Amino acid sequence: MSNFSRRKALSLGTAASAAGLATAFVASTAQSNTQQPIASATGQANPEGQFSEKVVLITGATSGIGEAAARAFAHEGAIVHFCGRRENLGNQVAQSITASGGKATYQKADVRVEQEVKAFVNGCLERYGRVDIAFNNAGIDRPPAPLADTTTEVWDDIINTNARGIFLAMKYEIPQMLKQQGGIIVNMSSLGGHRVFPGISPYHASKYAVEAITKGAAKEYAEQNIRVNAIAPGLVETPMTERQIRDWNVTREELASGYPINRISTPEEQVRVVMFMCSPEASYMTGAIVSVDGGGWG
Repeated sequence: MSNFSRRKALSLGTAASAAGLATAFVASTAQSNTQQPIASATGQANPEGQFSEKVVLITGATSGIGEAAARAFAHEGAIVHFCGRRENLGNQVAQSITASGGKATYQKADVRVEQEVKAFVNGCLERYGRVDIAFNNAGIDRPPAPLADTTTEVWDDIINTNARGIFLAMKYEIPQMLKQQGGIIVNMSSLGGHRVFPGISPYHASKYAVEAITKGAAKEYAEQNIRVNAIAPGLVETPMTERQIRDWNVTREELASGYPINRISTPEEQVRVVMFMCSPEASYMTGAIVSVDGGGWG
């Protein structure tokens, strides 16, 4: 990890989110939060659910928050078309959703590659004819390092996935939404999109960009009935968090202790906020960055 040691990171008060923020132990004692995390949807899908027959496009849904979103929207009656780079996992998720009575199709796509993003959106249109909701979720992090020790390869990979990937998705989603005279977009930001910690400058740059293009697009397309918002998670139980625990050699308890709620959220808790943002109840919301970070922003 170059000379950016865990001890040095801890002394600087570095914190993290499962959307990519590397974290460190905060020495103060925190009270345990008594509210229990929401459970994942179980049982057969409800074809008459909240999102019945809505076509939902999701990037990066082979695991983590994206997978939870695919399952939750399908459980509420949506038709889900999702992508990811890991074909075996993608097929497993789609098969699991359909086995429970939901509607979902997987298409392999890398959001860093423009032609694959275009083909992914077109694949949805060829199957279902429209895109009612888009959750542009795909994102990555990399092990922390000071800026001068960060390679251009790491910089490019993070920026191209987290920021360019969302730009490309919106570039091909929005024209269809204009044709159908409306649509809803939720982008994946992070606590790291508006709070900075040492060692992860490329990640911060990518997420600040996500928040900027979210707000810009919201203003550009509000009159065309397209709402554009972003969610900014804190710590989430995902494979990304598992990697961060290894990278930083910290425990789950040390991770959670830096947040007032003092626990790691579930993907389902994040997804329920996304679903609210995509619902009629959020009809006056656009250009918003919704923090779901257990108080980490405060």
